[in-house]
Amino acid sequence: MKELEELIIPEDLRYTNDHEWAKADGDLIVCGVSDYAQDQLGDIVYVELPQIGDELEQGGQFGTVESVKAVAELYSPVSGEVVEINTTLEDSPQLVNQDPYGNGWMIKIKAKDPGQLEGLMDAQQYKELLKGM
Repeated sequence: MKELEELIIPEDLRYTNDHEWAKADGDLIVCGVSDYAQDQLGDIVYVELPQIGDELEQGGQFGTVESVKAVAELYSPVSGEVVEINTTLEDSPQLVNQDPYGNGWMIKIKAKDPGQLEGLMDAQQYKELLKGM
């Protein structure tokens, strides 16, 4: 397990209490799991993602991540429609461990209310949350 100071927590992302990250990409929101989440899970062996066109509610479950240690549910950082999924994760789920903020992204959502993104934690607030864990 990484120490808090070893974790990568990009300043330009927003974070949920459930350790998902989100960022605006044009009119879409890209999301995945944080470095903390992938570190806690260990080696990820399977990722189950929603279908394109699925409607998500902020805080609602959108999939699962299975590791050698556990199965964890994934929660949507914003409400909206799934417009793209990272199909590469079907054959290469380890990308979530290797590059959680890059090639390990999970879904892109067309947000109903892009303002929900601003309601999520910034990097500093997320670091404070992690200090208490």
